[in-house]
Amino acid sequence: MQYLKEFPIDCLKIDQSFVRDMADEGKGRDIVSTIVTLAHNLDLITIAEGTETAQQLTCLEKQGCDVAQGYYFSKPLPAEECLEWVRQWEQKAEGK
Repeated sequence: MQYLKEFPIDCLKIDQSFVRDMADEGKGRDIVSTIVTLAHNLDLITIAEGTETAQQLTCLEKQGCDVAQGYYFSKPLPAEECLEWVRQWEQKAEGK
């Protein structure tokens, strides 16, 4: 926790083990909620790693998580394929 004060950071990453446990009511969801609240109170962005299902994404959105990443969106890609994926995603977001 001391590092949150000492290092010049702008985001706090939520480990996939906590995201995985969110589907179960209880501690997993409570821990994610606590991390999001702490981060936002410190003006940090939250990034949830290991998002694999629509249910996890919905839970993260309800908790106020800022960004989610994981297999729900895409498998890891080589750089060129990643750029093409981003271009396609941007076109969909713009309604093209």
